[in-house]
Amino acid sequence: MNTELVSEILREGVWLVIKLCAPMLLLSMLVGVLLAIFQAVTQIHEQTLSFIFKLTVVISVLLIGGSWMMENLLDYAHWLYELMRP
Repeated sequence: MNTELVSEILREGVWLVIKLCAPMLLLSMLVGVLLAIFQAVTQIHEQTLSFIFKLTVVISVLLIGGSWMMENLLDYAHWLYELMRP
């Protein structure tokens, strides 16, 4: 196994992690900013309000895009297993 192959495996793995986590992180960040603006305007400073909405967004993204995420993860695992074959 040469260094080029190892760097390609690591690069693909990091790219896969970014691709799988980005929808959840970006949407929860967007919800957090919108709720922070709402809380600043209405002067409601309840910490659980933000947490509940972020949790709901993350769970809904997992329910909607979970099959796509699993498909990408399985494709990467199959690619790794193909590389291990003699």
